[in-house]
Amino acid sequence: MFYETGKDHGLPYDPFKACVVPRPIGWISTRSPQGKDNLAPYSQFNNLTFDPPYVMFSSNRTPEGKRKDTVINAESTGVFAWNLATYPLREKVNITAQQLDYGQDEFLTADLQKEDARLIPCSLVADSPVRFECAFHQLIELPGNPPMGTVDIIIARVLAIHISDNVITDGKIDISKTQPIARLGYYDYAVIKDTFEMRIPGTNKALLDGLEGSSRANRTLGEEEGKEVGQEVLGSGEGEVKEGKEVKEQLKRAQSAGAKVALGEKN
Repeated sequence: MFYETGKDHGLPYDPFKACVVPRPIGWISTRSPQGKDNLAPYSQFNNLTFDPPYVMFSSNRTPEGKRKDTVINAESTGVFAWNLATYPLREKVNITAQQLDYGQDEFLTADLQKEDARLIPCSLVADSPVRFECAFHQLIELPGNPPMGTVDIIIARVLAIHISDNVITDGKIDISKTQPIARLGYYDYAVIKDTFEMRIPGTNKALLDGLEGSSRANRTLGEEEGKEVGQEVLGSGEGEVKEGKEVKEQLKRAQSAGAKVALGEKN
């Protein structure tokens, strides 16, 4: 079949989302400026780069055309956390997908145990085997058809990563142990258990390791290509200092907000 987007395709459901699969789930936890925890899954989540690591998730508007609580909290506080959605936690992930009143705690609704993040004022899902602590970087709004077509895209830098020791085998995260779930089309999900390995032929190991997220290999590769290329890969010293200051300022603002909440102050 062939159809133009925005026109009648003759099917019960638009197949677009069912074509882009499997999609990682962004199980995002935030805390409001008033100190209320929030947790919600988003089926449009992914990593953007690795050195330093950045992630993104997108959130469509509510049926009333309003921004979701997660977006409001992340932008207001400058931080959020990502929690790996797994097969054993699937029912609780689904419970947290409900649209509740602003300020209502999905951790409590889904009977999930909380764990405090180490660097940011935010709760993590204690039973999730992999969690990221993230600093808000940018919000991009893509206009769409009302009421829910408009989407807010959140980009963030990953500041810290938690990995349960019992899901690591031979120095690698073992997918058969984490059992991540992914979004398909319609109301369908998949659980990832089986994997296979393929390496790009004719490519040197440093490049492969760099592409697969090794910061050391990435930077070594840049040095081998010469000073100019190395500077492009690593960034100038001035840029690194500026970036470091920006992250510190984000953390300072987030920690300040958390301290005000603890003291009962209003922002």
